Amino acid sequence: MRARPFLKWAGGKGQLLTELRAVVPARSARYFEPFLGGGALFFDLLPAKGVLSDVNAEIIDCYLAVRDHVEELIRALGAHRYDPEHYYKMREVEPFGLPLVERAARTIFLNKTGFNGLYRVNRSGKFNVPFGRYANPVICDERNLRACSRALSDVELAVCDFEVAVAGARRGDFVYFDPPYVPISRTSTFTAYAPRGFGPEEQVRLSKVFRRLTERGVCVVLSNSDVPEVRDLYAGYTIRAVKAARSINSKTSRRGPVCELVVLGTPEQRVGVRSTRI
Repeated sequence: MRARPFLKWAGGKGQLLTELRAVVPARSARYFEPFLGGGALFFDLLPAKGVLSDVNAEIIDCYLAVRDHVEELIRALGAHRYDPEHYYKMREVEPFGLPLVERAARTIFLNKTGFNGLYRVNRSGKFNVPFGRYANPVICDERNLRACSRALSDVELAVCDFEVAVAGARRGDFVYFDPPYVPISRTSTFTAYAPRGFGPEEQVRLSKVFRRLTERGVCVVLSNSDVPEVRDLYAGYTIRAVKAARSINSKTSRRGPVCELVVLGTPEQRVGVRSTRI
């Protein structure tokens, strides 16, 4: 079985994989993904050497548990059930008071049964996504978890800021940035995956890191909203617009295809890439 993301992720890149494959270099020394989330591109490419990271420790703990303790994790997930009372009870549990495997099982359970696959915390860092309504959610996909464990076996995992995560990237490496998107409206601000959020200052800092990486020959691709702020931050780079179906708006009538941007970092990325067009 081929591994696929074991976490649901609002804004995940599963539906954009064809477009992203087209701009990934044919060969790279190491793969970096600092805003890991569900890791759709990583699981699609399965690079030989990966450095995966996120500022969210709960998410990285899930990956550590899958990589290093998958059988224990499968057993721990078996203790959870799809029930609103159990959901809210587990949501109130302080995750970092739990052992690694139980902590990861809690996060995966909440992810699989919470509203729309959202990961959102308040300013105190407390997970606050409401219970989701599903016909029959799969809380524990044993075969996929084992496949993911194999895929992650030689991957480095770290909890750190994106700038720290890519500090060691050098010519020949590939970096994929999939940050919390710049909101396209006041009702679409789903960027609170960490207590501090990811506001305009962070977006500017990310653009500067992007530029420094390209200047030293690192291949870089970035995804973000198709809004003037993003186009201005990455002016001078190749910017491609892609369509993606998104369903995180609170109003059903406003859900549907939206335009997103894929920004290409260095000239080398336009040589020897896969031929699929965006």
